[in-house]
Amino acid sequence: MTLTTVISWLLAYRYVILFPLVVIEGPIVTILAGFLASLGQFNLIICYPLIVVADVLGDLFMYAQGRWGGKPAVERWGHHFGIKPEIIGRLEEHFKKHPGKTLVIGKISHFFGGPVLIAAGMARMPLCEFLWFNFLGTLPKSLVLLLLGFYFGEAYMKFDKFFTFVGWAAGALIVISVIVYFVIRKVGKKYLMEK
Repeated sequence: MTLTTVISWLLAYRYVILFPLVVIEGPIVTILAGFLASLGQFNLIICYPLIVVADVLGDLFMYAQGRWGGKPAVERWGHHFGIKPEIIGRLEEHFKKHPGKTLVIGKISHFFGGPVLIAAGMARMPLCEFLWFNFLGTLPKSLVLLLLGFYFGEAYMKFDKFFTFVGWAAGALIVISVIVYFVIRKVGKKYLMEK
């Protein structure tokens, strides 16, 4: 699904399609909704509560995956979403000590959002507590993304490919650095043992 397709759907079906699209892919669609609001196609006052509710619902699906799917589901399907079992295990332990803080920080930081939501379910965080803290994290995040789209949406559309490339390049550089570090460390130990 391309950005052009999403925009054409949003223009054709407006708020009816906005809700399910935010459930599926909240941040990008929220920015696009803000951009379309800047063009007069959407109303920010209608978009904001709709986006918040849709985003929380999408997060509830991730929570349910962790709660009722648990570790077998993460081990089987998690790699499709960039979720590794060892990360979930560490988050699960952290949730037992700091549930609210972990959820809000995970929610605000887009990169760790999915694993944190699944870990909340796996840690059996009470549903009411999950919904409350998730709602608290969703309010500012959705507002910032909506305003980002409203004020910088056109620039975002132009530079989307550039940002994607930079993200992948930075990720690849980090992975290569870690591999080089461990190779050098292993070779260094072997060299010291031979002396």
